[in-house]
Amino acid sequence: MVMSVAWGELESLIAQHQTYVLSSHVRPDADALGSELAMASLLLSRGKQVRIINPGSTPAHLKFLDPQNQVQAIHEQPGLVQAIKECEIHLILDTSAWAQLAEVGKVMAAAPSRKVVIDHHVSSDDLNACEFKDIASPATGCLVYEFMEFLGYEPSPWEAECLYTAIATDTGWFRFPATTPDTMRIVGKLMSAGVAPATMYRMLYEQTSLARLHLSGIAMQRAATACAGKLAYTYVTQADFAQTKAHPADTENLVNECMRIKDVIAAFILVEQPNRVFKASLRSREQFDVTPIAEIFGGGGHRQASGATVPGPLEQALVKLVELFNERLTNTP
Repeated sequence: MVMSVAWGELESLIAQHQTYVLSSHVRPDADALGSELAMASLLLSRGKQVRIINPGSTPAHLKFLDPQNQVQAIHEQPGLVQAIKECEIHLILDTSAWAQLAEVGKVMAAAPSRKVVIDHHVSSDDLNACEFKDIASPATGCLVYEFMEFLGYEPSPWEAECLYTAIATDTGWFRFPATTPDTMRIVGKLMSAGVAPATMYRMLYEQTSLARLHLSGIAMQRAATACAGKLAYTYVTQADFAQTKAHPADTENLVNECMRIKDVIAAFILVEQPNRVFKASLRSREQFDVTPIAEIFGGGGHRQASGATVPGPLEQALVKLVELFNERLTNTP
C-alpha cells in the first residue's frame, strides 16, 4: 500500500516528546472523536501522558464511543487550560481552522507547545503546525489507521470501533465519492479487529429520542426547494428546541434528508444558536462544490459537506444563502 502521508516525521516527534493534548473542532462529530480516542490510545500504549481537551462537550449520541469519559471540554474542570499551556505536543485532529478550535485555539496559540495537525479538510488556516494532511482521504480516521499501519500497530477491538465509526460516518456509510477501494480495505481490517457493523450502525442511528423525531418532523415540514429544484433547504429555531425538548445535536444529519429529494444537487439547513446567529450545514452531490459558499462566512470543510456561521435574522440568512446557491447552481447540470 502507498502511504498518502510521510509518517516517519510524526513517528520521530512522538519518540522525542512525552506529554500530549489532543483536540478537535467545536461540536465534534464521530470522525473527530473516533480519531482522537484511537490516537490517544495509541500514544498511551507508548507510555505517553495524554489528555483529550475539546472546545465543547461530546454530543450525547456519541458518548458511547467514550465509556471512560476521556474526552473533556476545556471549561469542564480547573486545570485543563493549564494542561494545554504545559504540554509538549498539541495534536489537532480533523480540523485546520482557528475558528473551529474556539477557546482551545486561543489558549493553544499563546502556548509554547509544538503544534501538530492530522486532517483531511480542504479549508485550512496557518496554525504554525507540522501538518500530516491528505485532502483526498475520506476521513481523519483513515489517516489515524494509516499511521497505525505504518507503525505496525494492531488496533484493539475498541480502537477499531472508534476508527470504523469515524470512517463510516464521514463517508456517509461508504456512499460518498471520496470512498475508495483502500477505504474498504481499511474497513475490512477494522472488521477483522472485531468491529460488528450492524452494532455500530444501531448505536449511531437507532438510538434516537422521541424529541429528535418530533424536531425532524418540524424541519422536514418546512423543507422547500429553489433554483429550479436544484436546491433544497430547511431551518430549525430556538423555539423548536423549546417546543420539542430536543437538543442541538439532534439536528445532526437532518440536512441529508433534503438531499433525498429528486433532482436536488445541493441542500442546506440553518440551525439557530442561543446568540441568534445560525449554524449552516451545506451538502451537495459530486458535481457541485459547497466550500466557496461556506468560506464566504468564514467557514469551510469539504467539497460535498461544509459548514459556516451565518448572521441573522432568519429571513435575511435564508435569502442570502439561496441567492449564493442560485448564482452557482444556474449552470450546474
